[in-house]
Amino acid sequence: MKKVVDKSILGQVWAVATYPGQQQDDPGSAENLLQKILISRGISDMAAMEKFLNPSIKEYMPNPSVLTDMDVAAKIITDSILNNEKIAIYGDYDVDGITSTAIFVKYLRALGCDVVWHLPTREGEGYGLNIGAIDEIARDGAKLIITVDCGISGVDEVAYAKSRGLRVVVTDHHSPDSVLPVADAVVNPKRTDDTSGLNYLAGVGVAFLTLVAVRRELRLRDLTPDMARRVADVNPMNFMDLVALGTICDTMPLIGLNRALVATGLKVLGLRNNLGLRTLMDVAGIKTPSVYAAGFAIGPRLNAAGRLDSAAPALELLLTDNPLIANDLAHKLHQMNQDRIDIQNAIMLSAGDMAQKCCDAGRCSLFVCGDNWHGGVMGIIAGRLKDKYNLPSCVATRTDGVINGSGRSIPGVDLGRIIHDALAAGIVSEGGGHAAAAGFSLVAENEERFCEFLEQAVKDQLNGNIPHREIVADAEIDAGGATLKLVNKLSSLEPFGQGNPEPTLILHGATLRYATTMGHGAHLRGCVATSAGNQLAFVGFNLVGTPVGDFLLDDVNANTKIMMLGKLKRNEYNGHVNAQFFLEDIAI
Repeated sequence: MKKVVDKSILGQVWAVATYPGQQQDDPGSAENLLQKILISRGISDMAAMEKFLNPSIKEYMPNPSVLTDMDVAAKIITDSILNNEKIAIYGDYDVDGITSTAIFVKYLRALGCDVVWHLPTREGEGYGLNIGAIDEIARDGAKLIITVDCGISGVDEVAYAKSRGLRVVVTDHHSPDSVLPVADAVVNPKRTDDTSGLNYLAGVGVAFLTLVAVRRELRLRDLTPDMARRVADVNPMNFMDLVALGTICDTMPLIGLNRALVATGLKVLGLRNNLGLRTLMDVAGIKTPSVYAAGFAIGPRLNAAGRLDSAAPALELLLTDNPLIANDLAHKLHQMNQDRIDIQNAIMLSAGDMAQKCCDAGRCSLFVCGDNWHGGVMGIIAGRLKDKYNLPSCVATRTDGVINGSGRSIPGVDLGRIIHDALAAGIVSEGGGHAAAAGFSLVAENEERFCEFLEQAVKDQLNGNIPHREIVADAEIDAGGATLKLVNKLSSLEPFGQGNPEPTLILHGATLRYATTMGHGAHLRGCVATSAGNQLAFVGFNLVGTPVGDFLLDDVNANTKIMMLGKLKRNEYNGHVNAQFFLEDIAI
């Protein structure tokens, strides 16, 4: 890594990724940029580059049997199907859980199975299996429960289901505790005895592979002509749009099989075969499927139901074949998402003020808590505060003497470990998570104790240093090379997402021509001249009111040479196509 800027206008350090054999005085040519980016991301072999640039299910699809317990799970599910037993699918209230449930229900229904589903409510039941739901499923006559995107932590609940005479197949991707549930099969690539190497899959990815294994097992059985026809006609590949959506929205790394699942799934999404998704896309104004559209337009609308009330409307939308119902549900989810945004923005005002006071006090962590804040948006706000202040952030709501919250962390601070230690110390009553995100509950009397425990634990992990934000760009080039040709070249790295981010570029040799506000005054646009004699348009979202916006909008700074950091994208307007730079920061 090579440092390029010690302190930008936003006070950030800019560095650029390097690759083996690169000269320190590399001028930053746009030639061979794609290859340089791949090498800096650890893909140096030509065959590996070809596979990465052309992700296909055929190349990446493993034998599902590589997952521990997969063959056992497939046999149990197949037996239940052929014995005409009622099957219950138990999911989660987020997009990963909803899509996981949807592909299982759609597949089993297409085979003519008697299938029911259950998604817990966030506020009433909470995450994972619960006794009340298991009792309801048993009373409904189900003989088999298949969990999707949950179940691995439900040791007591699975044991209870077994005591009620139910068989249980767990499919999940969350980290297990030291003791696995006593299910009939547990399919989870994060099991310590699983050697599949697929621990980056989302819950919907594990569910998809389970369906592939079930279909294979069915084709090995002596089927009736009708069932044989159904099995032949119903291919899990038909649900790839849902698999891609769940994978993207659960921010799983887009590497290996995930990359192929998302690339293929976006193509299926573009076919608009799922009535519910097609209707939701129309309501949201989405014309072209992309990772961005899935993560920031479709996903939030599906998630809104589970955040504010029950995720049932989102699942029903994905399952329905009735255009009138689809239209009603899509508009309902659209409005719920707007309601979620309004609730979130209102809480963010108070949370932001509290967070600023923490920063002014020189704290290394942020903990903000309010009375009766809506629990469904705590994680979102924690993420916003983490991004704004570059500090581990926990946001919580205080209700009836109990505090429930969510946290989001930065590189170098394992928040899940901190919550685990707080649980062991008796400070929190419930909690868990991973390095980047965690959830917790505690009695209100322990609020100050938790706040100080969090601060000390973060200080210990950071060695007492408040972290400085460092941006690592993929490459630095002359602004004259930021052309539509380069945009098209970089697009071959898609799909972009967690684990494969859209390339960040540092542009040299740009001279500011002008900048002006747009979008109700929150955003700006402008133009720079390059050393190649051409012009490059740029936009900057939410930069008005920041030091970057103040500098660019000041007429005194016209014709000043600047360095630019951001993303290069394709822009279409009034039939014209050109390269446009999405500005994030500048240096002078």
